[in-house]
Amino acid sequence: MFTGIVEELGEVTAVEELGDASRFRLRGPKVTAGAQHGDSIAVNGVCLTVVEHEGEEFTADVMAETLKRSSLGALATGSRVNLERPTAVGGRLGGHIVQGHVDGTGAILARTPSEHWEIVKVSLPDGLGRYVVEKGSITVDGVSLTVVEAGPDWFTISLIPTTLALTTLGTKQPGDPVNLEVDVIAKYVERLLAHGGEAAR
Repeated sequence: MFTGIVEELGEVTAVEELGDASRFRLRGPKVTAGAQHGDSIAVNGVCLTVVEHEGEEFTADVMAETLKRSSLGALATGSRVNLERPTAVGGRLGGHIVQGHVDGTGAILARTPSEHWEIVKVSLPDGLGRYVVEKGSITVDGVSLTVVEAGPDWFTISLIPTTLALTTLGTKQPGDPVNLEVDVIAKYVERLLAHGGEAAR
């Protein structure tokens, strides 16, 4: 489990196309410290498994389903990425419960700068709007954020200087894709209500 508190702005150092999958090599000195084969690291909000680890870099395989559902397929050598290790049991839950299971991709629609923060408007793919509520939590490219406004197919977020400086959201421009993960609690509640409050059989 992750919390959406990005630890490091990393970089893609190589991409190998494997037909129905891709293999990424990524650099992140902080998240690779003590990393081992089989560990999980979130890359732009997508939970990936460490296949190889050497120095400040690690390699991860990305299957077709993940490439289809997320924006990882658009990454190239030199792309910057948000990196986060799983939270330790008993650790601080600084953001919210993030699984690293992307629900879909949106796109940056507009950026409205202010003196001390920036409002960013993001589109929502079909079917996700019902899970997004004003002042609720959402994960955008692996960053835990609070929804400012929620429309039928869009939402806005307010980014503080720290988020702008230390994550990919500081450089995303209108039209750029972002990975979205809605609050998993909302999905469980919906599932339970659909079955009259009883667990699905």
